[in-house]
Amino acid sequence: MKTSIIIALCLSFTIALAERGEPCYRRHPNPPSHIKKPLRRFGAEELPENFFWGDVDGVNYLTVGKNQHIPNYCGSCWAFAATSALSDRIKIMRKAAFPDILLAPQVLVSCEHPDLGCNGGNSLTAYQYIKDYGISDETCSPYQARGHTNGLGCSEDIYCRNCDRSKGCWVPERWDYYTVDEFGSIPSRDELAIMNEVHQRGPVTCGIDANYILEYNGGILHANTTDFDIDHLVSIVGWGVEDGVKYWWVRNSWGTYWGNAGFFKIVRGINHLGIEEDCTFAVPVDTWTERKQNSSSHALSKPASTLFSTLSDFFFGQSCVRQKSNKELIKTPRPHEYIAPHELPESFDWRNVNGVNYISQTRNQHIPVWCGSCWAHGTTSSFADRINIARKGAWPQITLSPQTIVNCGAGGDCNGGDPMAVYDFSHQEGIPEESCQNYVAVNPEHEDCTPMQVCKNCNGSPPPAGESGDKNCWATKNFTRWRASEYGSVSGVNKMKAEIFARGPIGCGIAVTDGFVAYTGGIYSESSAFPWINHELALVGWGVKNGVEYWIGRNSWGTYWGEDGYFRIKMHSDNLAIETDCDWAVPIVTSQEYPATYEPYDGSG
Repeated sequence: MKTSIIIALCLSFTIALAERGEPCYRRHPNPPSHIKKPLRRFGAEELPENFFWGDVDGVNYLTVGKNQHIPNYCGSCWAFAATSALSDRIKIMRKAAFPDILLAPQVLVSCEHPDLGCNGGNSLTAYQYIKDYGISDETCSPYQARGHTNGLGCSEDIYCRNCDRSKGCWVPERWDYYTVDEFGSIPSRDELAIMNEVHQRGPVTCGIDANYILEYNGGILHANTTDFDIDHLVSIVGWGVEDGVKYWWVRNSWGTYWGNAGFFKIVRGINHLGIEEDCTFAVPVDTWTERKQNSSSHALSKPASTLFSTLSDFFFGQSCVRQKSNKELIKTPRPHEYIAPHELPESFDWRNVNGVNYISQTRNQHIPVWCGSCWAHGTTSSFADRINIARKGAWPQITLSPQTIVNCGAGGDCNGGDPMAVYDFSHQEGIPEESCQNYVAVNPEHEDCTPMQVCKNCNGSPPPAGESGDKNCWATKNFTRWRASEYGSVSGVNKMKAEIFARGPIGCGIAVTDGFVAYTGGIYSESSAFPWINHELALVGWGVKNGVEYWIGRNSWGTYWGEDGYFRIKMHSDNLAIETDCDWAVPIVTSQEYPATYEPYDGSG
């Protein structure tokens, strides 16, 4: 097949320019730099002809795709390019081991000066800020598409936040932080220098004229122009050659429905659209091997209980699970029907199967405000994990949108819901990816499942403080819907093990107690005479320690809870009914190629 070259015609450029908002990249008159030692330079003949961090000897070292333009338009490409490149570099340094660490662009958009938040910035000043102050991950500080220039300034809880239904929000006592050592610019228009930096240490951020990439939908981009004005930041993640045409592999931050799973290819070696003119890098510091944590200088302690909150918890609790429906759709034999208990391994963990992590990103349902959406998180996380397993961990990693589930009332809302209804929705309608509808932890005004509540995009200018910005948003029509072919329930140790081992993580109900909320690590156990299931989470494996068998579970309360957001709990007994009410679904994945189940949205809701 011949290489597809995209030619930007004058007419489409004019239309695209009219639709584009203000630049999100701003040049710095005196860019900061902190380079300790020049990188060793290899010749072109010493580097591979094709190299892509999404597939290095079959391993994907790239983190999940993002969208800077939702829930409203924000010119934060500079923050996304910097944090995505650093997150990828951390994953590379950690050899793609669990967990993926996703740095929080919101910290930069709200706190970093002299850059202008949603009105643009520069990667080098972002790196300087991270070196000086550190940065948290997204389960501490979710992206809200607002910054210090339009209503969301820097505060203690921008770095890290937790919320409770009745007690409000506060800053956790401690959280993981990340920083950089070296950072600086790559020599301008030096193709080989870019290749060396990418190959030896990971993705780099680069400027580009975004006007010519707005309509990109595949192939190697080669616009019919030599004129450009750099106004956008992306990251180069690899390179290659197709039919004699050299190209760069590039990550964008406009959602996975754009381009090729949010990425694109562009002609290499001619500084096309400025892609080789203004590139930067940063080197992460290992703060995870010997865990480094930050704490608030004047920590906002968890609010004390009041009479109102005590009564609220007594009558309503923290329950985010409603009565689970009994509806099932079973088409094929279930794993426990063809796998005998003695055929199962003593220990098994989808976070590390022969050195590969198949688990999607860790989540936090309780920020930026409290939302009882565990029923949507436990199910969509398990379903996304199963998609990644079915795709054999191939790039791109898939993360699904619990916010779409809440918007559509697909079983409930922020006041709780039915996990089984999520799987029925995935079978009937399909679930979009997170970059279609990022998690905002609130119910829509009306749970109508309108096209814009399912998958959206925004442009124009950043909305002023106090304005929603919805007038500049519209429903995206072409996106991937991930569907389930069948779904059902499972309970009992051997049946649960077989289901997890054969097809992937399962959602499970649990009777959460104050003790479980306070869990910080180890194998948890608690006896309860009458356990009442009030929370949904997921089980990803099991193990045994000192003769005690345990389940390995993922929660949706952030990485500062438990063991990086996960937990271990005793198997067979004293485990808050975690073995009595579990659920699963089987995703439709026809191939490892992305999108494996692409279905253009037809606008029917």
